Amino acid sequence: MYKKVILKLSGEALQDETTHLILDAKKLDAIGLLIKKLVDNGIKVGIVTGAGNIFRGRIASEAGIKVEDGDYMGMTGTIINCKAISSILDKLGIKNMLFSALELENVAKKYDPIEANRFMDEGYVCLFAGGIGKPGYTTDTTAATRAIEVKVDAILFGKNGTDGVYTSDPNKDKDAKFIKSITYSKVIDMGLKVMDTSAAILLKETTITTRVFSMDNIENFYNVAAGSDIGTTIEE
Repeated sequence: MYKKVILKLSGEALQDETTHLILDAKKLDAIGLLIKKLVDNGIKVGIVTGAGNIFRGRIASEAGIKVEDGDYMGMTGTIINCKAISSILDKLGIKNMLFSALELENVAKKYDPIEANRFMDEGYVCLFAGGIGKPGYTTDTTAATRAIEVKVDAILFGKNGTDGVYTSDPNKDKDAKFIKSITYSKVIDMGLKVMDTSAAILLKETTITTRVFSMDNIENFYNVAAGSDIGTTIEE
């Protein structure tokens, strides 16, 4: 169904739930094999990760760290996560390129949308780290921005603990109603927390589809890319 996608992975998706180490070898291997399956089926892949396994904004607040400094710490955390995935892809023989919006010589290539498009068109998996290079923006906005710049068909938004978009948090509200299909405008108007408002505002001006689904089964990323109707579809 989709030929060019961005996978939006949470930082928690990489974490060892037992030891609470920031990276879990089995999860990394599963993500690597998933990406290989997508690539082997002719799907061009970009990746944006969160950094919740490494750093969260509330940690900065509680430690007395300035908000802006905390944002940069979170952006740096995404570089660590993308570097880990890049290493797994190398091991699997999958050509990939790690881009960072932050200058980080010898670790990642400085992000440039023209180069990113070229690499993706040549079949490289492109990992987009370092946010958009400015404080005040989340990885939701990073995913939306990169999706627009590299001209993907869809953002595949795997979620922990929920299988799509609801009228409220289904883990807290037993009356929450599942939403099968919705527009970005409605997401904004209803104040739904599926993505940051800034990301929804960017995407509502495009033809890019966002698919939201449970990533409890990592194969759901492939299933959605291949045409499965699971989860929620967001498009204008």
